Amino acid sequence: MSARLRLAIVRQRYNPYGGAERFIERALPALERAGAEVTLIARSADGWGAAHVLRADPFYVGSLWRDWSFARAARAAWGGEGFDLVQSHERIPGCDVYRAGDGVHRRWLELRRSASAPLERARIALNPHHRYLCAAEKRMFEHPRLRAVICNSNMVRDEIARAFRIAPAKLHVIRNGVDLEHFHPGERAARRAAARDGLGCGAGDTVFLFVGSGFARKGLAAAIDALAAARGEAFRLVVAGRDRAQPAFEARARDAGLGERVRFLGAREELRPLYAAADCFILPTRYDPFPNTALEALAMGVPAIVSSRCGAAELIEPGENGWVCEPDDAAGLARLMREAAAARHAERRSRAARATAARFGLEQMAAQLAGLYALLGSDHERMT
Repeated sequence: MSARLRLAIVRQRYNPYGGAERFIERALPALERAGAEVTLIARSADGWGAAHVLRADPFYVGSLWRDWSFARAARAAWGGEGFDLVQSHERIPGCDVYRAGDGVHRRWLELRRSASAPLERARIALNPHHRYLCAAEKRMFEHPRLRAVICNSNMVRDEIARAFRIAPAKLHVIRNGVDLEHFHPGERAARRAAARDGLGCGAGDTVFLFVGSGFARKGLAAAIDALAAARGEAFRLVVAGRDRAQPAFEARARDAGLGERVRFLGAREELRPLYAAADCFILPTRYDPFPNTALEALAMGVPAIVSSRCGAAELIEPGENGWVCEPDDAAGLARLMREAAAARHAERRSRAARATAARFGLEQMAAQLAGLYALLGSDHERMT
């Protein structure tokens, strides 16, 4: 960029475990090195560590009022600042660029309804927050000001193209970036013994790592059922994440006779020790646009099992750097877990996993973003 691009990035709240937050935290320094002047528009500066934060924090009660009021305040905030580009990570009509890191809400509701009982389908249909999000999503994607959508997977790009009236040229696939030094096989080797000891795992145990909050959507039930079906006494499932329904999943593991073979650790900000302890990352999600955790695991040299409804499945070469399962298919997932436990190809799979992640470093992501911003810029002297 030959002159500084004034870029606003919009994200309502900071969640230390959120994928969008990780994207922003990693993208900000790289974008500033590329020549952008970045301002974050959020309810609070707490947690972000960003130099420039424009607060938009109106009063609210309830989730619908929360999202509506923030959207209104964020539009007012960016309207008075004269930014060159406004990139939103929230469903706010009128932004220049939208990063679809949360996927397509309409598509997720379709999948939920297809797997739900009639009473749950009625709850989904009557939920005013869902109606608000779907309406805002449609207005945003079909808004005349929207110039580009950053999709973190081909899956998300295709879902948007099918569901909304939007020019295909506006849809750009830029995958998440990963810090290749922070998440490195050398870190895995250095931390592995201590991490496994801390989890009470023996040398002959096979550790499957599940990372994610929102256990039902992420497919934890299938992972627990598959562990029971695999009948591998040395198989262990380690769960990092938070969910109000955790007691129900703990009961599911107990009822399956798994006992101490399933460990619930709660949410963790530092995941490298868990990747180090793991033999395989597992995420049989019902819907996930592209989880950062899958890329982090691959970068540490950990092969991954992900579902066909996960954007990370596009990076998987079955049997090489991981495997692809179907959502809610416990029997099929159990077969893949047994294959993953076979030690004879462990080193090859670890190298293949790292080689996959090596294509998606932070600087590569920043270069793609800078290229997109340059493409969108009308002043060639400002951005090249």
